[in-house]
Amino acid sequence: MYGFYSVTVEKGTYHIITSYVGYENFEKEIVLDRDVRLNVDLKPTSINVKEVEVTSERSDKNVSSSNVGTVKLDMAEIKKIPAFMGEVDILKTIQLLPGVKSAGDGNAGFYVRGGGPDQNLILLDEAVVYNASHLLGFFSVFNGDAISSVNLIKGGMPAQYGGRLASVLDISMKEGNNKSFHAAGGLGLISSRLTLEGPIKKDKASFIISARRTYLDALSQLAAKPGTTQKNSGVFFYDVNAKVNYRLSDKDRIFISGYFGRDVMSFKDPDAGFKLGINWGNSSGVVRWNHLFSPKLFMNVSGIFSDYKFTFGAEQGGFEFKLFSGIRDWNAKVDFGYYPTIRHQIKFGANYIFHTFTPTSVSAKAGETEFDFGAVKKDKAHEMAAYLSDDFDLTEKIKIHAGLRYSYFMQIGPFDRYQKDPRTGQTTGIRHYNSNETVADYGGLEPRFNVRFQLNSKSSIKASYTYNLQYIHLASLSSLTLPTDTWVPCSELVRPQKGSQYSLGYFRNFKDNMFETSVEVYYKQLENQIEYKDGSLPGAGVNDNSDNQFVFGKGEAYGAEFFIKKRLGKFSGWVGYTLSYTKRTFPDLNLGKTYYAKYDRRHDASIVLNYDLSKRWTFSAVWVYGTGNAITIPVSYYFIDGGLVTEYGDKNDFRMPAYHRLDVSATYTPNKEKHWERKKARVTKRYERKGRDVANIAFPRKWAKDYESSWNLSVYNLYNRHNYYIIYFANEGSAYDGTLKIKAKGVYLFPVVPSITWNFKF
Repeated sequence: MYGFYSVTVEKGTYHIITSYVGYENFEKEIVLDRDVRLNVDLKPTSINVKEVEVTSERSDKNVSSSNVGTVKLDMAEIKKIPAFMGEVDILKTIQLLPGVKSAGDGNAGFYVRGGGPDQNLILLDEAVVYNASHLLGFFSVFNGDAISSVNLIKGGMPAQYGGRLASVLDISMKEGNNKSFHAAGGLGLISSRLTLEGPIKKDKASFIISARRTYLDALSQLAAKPGTTQKNSGVFFYDVNAKVNYRLSDKDRIFISGYFGRDVMSFKDPDAGFKLGINWGNSSGVVRWNHLFSPKLFMNVSGIFSDYKFTFGAEQGGFEFKLFSGIRDWNAKVDFGYYPTIRHQIKFGANYIFHTFTPTSVSAKAGETEFDFGAVKKDKAHEMAAYLSDDFDLTEKIKIHAGLRYSYFMQIGPFDRYQKDPRTGQTTGIRHYNSNETVADYGGLEPRFNVRFQLNSKSSIKASYTYNLQYIHLASLSSLTLPTDTWVPCSELVRPQKGSQYSLGYFRNFKDNMFETSVEVYYKQLENQIEYKDGSLPGAGVNDNSDNQFVFGKGEAYGAEFFIKKRLGKFSGWVGYTLSYTKRTFPDLNLGKTYYAKYDRRHDASIVLNYDLSKRWTFSAVWVYGTGNAITIPVSYYFIDGGLVTEYGDKNDFRMPAYHRLDVSATYTPNKEKHWERKKARVTKRYERKGRDVANIAFPRKWAKDYESSWNLSVYNLYNRHNYYIIYFANEGSAYDGTLKIKAKGVYLFPVVPSITWNFKF
């Protein structure tokens, strides 16, 4: 991801071939009797694809690498998959992989091998993204036009990553074209996007800026009648990605990148004097310096800023109410890559993060009168880590990745600890911590170990063990991942999450690496998990600590994942299936009995198919199936003193109906030659009107090569499956005459949803 590579081989004569799709191959024979630096500039070329043959790079990394549970996705592959409302979505794509479960419609949260959504480390150019959803989870914050690579690690996490238990989603932005200027974008039914890139100084510096915005608010207001609430309401999101890179020398490069995105929801009823507003979003900035000490030693130094904010506000009759929360990080890190011999790839480094947490806080006023809910609470903490790892060949058949990480966390003042009576829950005193005084601290070693045993050139067995510590938690009341969920740090009461994962897999390729297959089994133990106490609400504890509302428990998860992927040819895609169990045990919940987690899903399957019919037409289809989510429902009703009382069953003891749907899409790419002919005709007419001779005009073929466009038609939920978003219970009739009936009703979000998008690039 840093643009650095080093190849160590024995002395001798070698024939080097460098290739990349869309560029001419570079070939050269070199004699290696000393260290050699070779920079290669590939030249773009047009690709003539035969009707019966589509080729791609060959790879045996599925069986040869020591990586376990790691998937690298190509953006070209992601863009083929049917998209909801025309928006390519990275998070929705990774949820089609075995071991990664979707939270359902209208939710960008994802669950990896029994872990919660807070246990996924999501990085955009090294900056942490704390909430990756737009429009309450309908879309993710990642604009596909600005993304270069997507790497998912769900098992065997390398030592350079830490702070999360379940997975790493490492996303890198494009760097911009340093040769020539280009633009790309798209116009859809609800959103548009535009990306610009080009050289600042040719072959030295480049930039890329990419922006998108939905216009649901503008469309709804155009259609609304004057004076209605719809005319004064709206919902939309926007985001901007930008990056600049400068090559100081062959040994030094500087990168500056940033992201800013916001979601805005508003509702206004002038007649009732009521206003409602919700605003949330992420912002980040990264400055990186790459330095090459020698062909064997590489360094990357980064300064990183990450920020997430959520605000809810309402006003009626002169009464104003606000609720807000967030988290802000300042991060400094240094990473080294050392390649001493052909058999070793050593990585080591360190990082430091200063956290500022704003747990859910409230404010209110009526006219000029302000209600005292206490000062806005801000919890501050230091987090540090250092790591060392080595990826080495023990023998020709055995490859090992061994790593060790040490992490340390310290919560500091200023901080007020509200001490509670364990029997009554009443506040008995306050302990004040001064600025920078230690409130609580934790630390520990985190070993990582992967081993690959190569059975033959086509198959291998891999195993891994990882132990992780996580010092921040996401407190959630809902079965859904929402912006109202609050990030909280470890404290005197909240201890670090601990996770141990064991995995074993068999990997095999067929037909000259055309097919990749794997079977993996895993077992995971989780400690110090948190949930809200029964009856708790965010922000309900005025002049209290948020962690006084939590209860603590443990969990376990285990399962098996099956995967087969066809990489080459006109017909490509994959099939994934996961059988899994995810359990939680909290002494203070469900009478202490073990229960299935809300994101437990027994069966999870996906089929992804792509077919390149010709140079003009590409077709794709996705079918997904998942066992229904576990929820808690009423089991009986009775009357006490004339009031209806609801009795609930065991926690998460009921399953919603199974989730499944089919999405399809077709992409049409017009003939470039026709574009060239049309432009040629327009120029000819213009010259003829001016009375100029057109006989000797040169019409460059570049006009055709440099312009591309396509039309994408997608249909989401083709057979109109009603996948329930929530289930609620409604009373019908009267208890007094014996006609009372209580019925379960479901709400689903999306019927059949067609969309069309025009994409362009020049």
